[in-house]
Amino acid sequence: MKQRILLCIAVAAGLFAAFLTRQYMVGKDREVEREMARLARRYQRIAVVTVARDLPAGSVIQTADIGSVEVVEAQMRSDRIAQEDWRLVIGRKALHRLDKGAPLFWTDIEGGAPGQGRLSQDVKETMRAISINVSGAAAVSGMVRPNDHVDVIGTFTFPSKDRPEEMELVTLTIVQDVTVLATGTETSKNQTGNQSRASSYGTVTLEVTPREAEMLVFAEQIKGRLVLALRNPSDVHYERELPRVDFDRIESEIESLNLYRQRTLLRKRE
Repeated sequence: MKQRILLCIAVAAGLFAAFLTRQYMVGKDREVEREMARLARRYQRIAVVTVARDLPAGSVIQTADIGSVEVVEAQMRSDRIAQEDWRLVIGRKALHRLDKGAPLFWTDIEGGAPGQGRLSQDVKETMRAISINVSGAAAVSGMVRPNDHVDVIGTFTFPSKDRPEEMELVTLTIVQDVTVLATGTETSKNQTGNQSRASSYGTVTLEVTPREAEMLVFAEQIKGRLVLALRNPSDVHYERELPRVDFDRIESEIESLNLYRQRTLLRKRE
């Protein structure tokens, strides 16, 4: 009888030990699975678009210019271009030089990622966005930036009022205190703050009324030269009845303009 009891106890102890061993092994298996899942997430590989050959800045990207490669997702920037989005880059311009084999990012191409920073969302209701061709000195040495306020001044060749058979140059202010929405493809949402890019744009996008838009379009169509005059952002002054300026007006008013500057702006006495 005593031997049977000892045998039962031994069997029970063996079963309990086997149960504990089994639970330990199950726990270890789950720990291994969790670690493997963590490593899989950490080293998950994705396919991204790459540059198939060296491309200079301004190149229009074609199908032959891109390829793909698998990389570790965690090691890539969030603005990478996934392989399935390759069609969205075709026909767009490279903003700077792209080296063969390098991954392609949305910040490398004109316009950025689809649906991000859409300019139309910045245009106020009843207003319009229109781009004019100004760069370099015409854009205050390229220092006009998004959200600046400017006046637009144009110089045109018109028939002379006094001598209709002759042509004369006339300069006049077209619109005053206009908000700059973008310089080139740079808006207030994607500004980099890199001043070395200040003179790299060839167009400036302005927020104007529909009637002002018509005047600006006409001014460019008649081959007028448009220049931007930069304003202080807090300056809301409107200059009434600005004259058309030609050589005769400059000659007749140069003295009075200089006197006004010396006496009123610089407060000098004769």
